[in-house]
Amino acid sequence: MSSTVLGAAAPTAGTGQPALEIRGLSKTFPIGGLLSRKSVRALHQVDLSLGRGEIVALVGESGSGKSTLARCVARLEKPSSGEILLDGVDVLKRDRFQASRAYRSQLQMVFQDPFGSLNPAHRIEHFLRRSLAIHGKAGSAAATQRRLEELMATVGLQPDMLNSYPHELSGGQRQRVAIARALAVEPQVILADEPTSMLDVSVRIGILNLMRKLRDEQGISMLYITHDLASARYLADRTAVMFAGELVEEGESLDLLANPAHPYTQLLVSAVPDPARSGSYDPVRRAELRAAVMSPASCAFDGDPEQPCSAEQPVRHRVGSPDNRHWVRCHLYRPAAGSAGHALVESKVS
Repeated sequence: MSSTVLGAAAPTAGTGQPALEIRGLSKTFPIGGLLSRKSVRALHQVDLSLGRGEIVALVGESGSGKSTLARCVARLEKPSSGEILLDGVDVLKRDRFQASRAYRSQLQMVFQDPFGSLNPAHRIEHFLRRSLAIHGKAGSAAATQRRLEELMATVGLQPDMLNSYPHELSGGQRQRVAIARALAVEPQVILADEPTSMLDVSVRIGILNLMRKLRDEQGISMLYITHDLASARYLADRTAVMFAGELVEEGESLDLLANPAHPYTQLLVSAVPDPARSGSYDPVRRAELRAAVMSPASCAFDGDPEQPCSAEQPVRHRVGSPDNRHWVRCHLYRPAAGSAGHALVESKVS
């Protein structure tokens, strides 16, 4: 497989400026008490963009940093460094409290647990009406009521459910309410953090189809965080793979999941049952890799002890044809010495 060294990720999906662009985002958490200087790295130099009207899936194991990235972008966590650009403007340079409402009118988050994100003491109407009021979207009583009914219809729910309490709805219906609440402020970007993982398999497809419908009809960009590679293949235009707080591979979903390049992506794909695939999933190898990644002494995927990968930071290499947007960050894809490949230095944000 051919490779070319790449620079930072370019805007994708569509033309013009991306709806959301993440540059060099890093996040560390202090550990060990108030006086301790120890910290754990959750994210390191993450670069990712969402084109307008594009769905990007972010996949990886639990603890890889997916939800931390979403929480940083939603400004629920403060990044240690980096930039978050919405419509080309770095939101981290704005005053956090003064710009919070305007930012959340453009970017909304749908959480994993639909019951935990809805106050059981209030009816469904309260959640939607409150969103309209906070963000200045409410009009007259009649206009607001029409808007509430439109939101319910958009997410496939009956208007009479506005008078229901969250416990009276199914898990899928509650998640639709959470999506309707996000839509109430007319956002450009939705961060969906495992929106189907708490739902029965039989109702997941309905939520996925709803997300696709919103993308197609309203042009909303989405970052879809998931463990489910099958749903990423079904829903997302592109898939990005996160390992130990870093993006290690990215490409169009069908191409990446059919031809995984990074050893970690190959492990993720191998964990999905497939009778047609040769070989088998090796849980012992997975356990070894999880232990090895905690040590900076060597790369967990390095098979050659004479050439340790961790001696230098890997850069992005394009895999496949020159016009392919599939890239991988791994020394296994370094161009051979003397080959005609052109290199660009990856952008770093101090």
